[in-house]
Amino acid sequence: MVSAVKTLTVFNHAGGAGKTSLTLNVGYELARGGLRVLLLDLDPQANLTGWLGISGVTREMTVYPVAVDGQPLPSPVKAFGLDVIPAHVSLAVAEGQMMGRVGAQGRLRRALAEVSGDYDVALIDSPPSLGQLAILAALAADQMIVPVPTRQKGLDALPGLQGALTEYREVRPDLTVALYVPTFYDARRRHDQEVLADLKAHLSPLARPVPQREAVWLDSTAQGAPVSEYAPGTPVHADVQRLTADIAAAIGVAYPGENA
Repeated sequence: MVSAVKTLTVFNHAGGAGKTSLTLNVGYELARGGLRVLLLDLDPQANLTGWLGISGVTREMTVYPVAVDGQPLPSPVKAFGLDVIPAHVSLAVAEGQMMGRVGAQGRLRRALAEVSGDYDVALIDSPPSLGQLAILAALAADQMIVPVPTRQKGLDALPGLQGALTEYREVRPDLTVALYVPTFYDARRRHDQEVLADLKAHLSPLARPVPQREAVWLDSTAQGAPVSEYAPGTPVHADVQRLTADIAAAIGVAYPGENA
């Protein structure tokens, strides 16, 4: 079965790249633009789940039954008008159990194909690792979105990123990166300027950089709300709209634009 839903996995094996913020805020902005959006939290730390204020999660509500037992996707939880498959710490157990099950790494892609008519876009928040859950997330994707901090650690992570993508393509030769996203960019810092120039020289396609603007990002997270809900009309909201427009253009979906 060919899936009509556009599935994007937000991937970086290193922590602190902005994966969860990107998943939450771009997903919400796409939904505001009229798309049917599904978010999937595959990180046992469950940051996306917590930031959306989702509590009382059990293992059966997560992708665990899909990955380990080959069951269909569970019914999603509603949050801010989004459908969400939440995470739970017990997902960590799935890492070991998947290794003993033939074909487990492709089960999420098959499960998403079964709900292809229900959504326009599915965004997967991948764990910061190269383990079984990260492979599950990668092989479920039509394309990858890769946030890269404009810091030395962002450059240092690139060989590992490229190595992982090469391995994933051995199973899914059609898997591509829709967009690399420079994150935490501070145009006042020469270091950030140099790293961004390096990213432009070596990565394509590359989104416009996402400025750091730490306060609003952190405050919106603390309030458990997307930036577009917490601080509409602010520069950070404009940053989210610009990033969403870049991603929508890269994957070929309709989005009203930066002035939505």
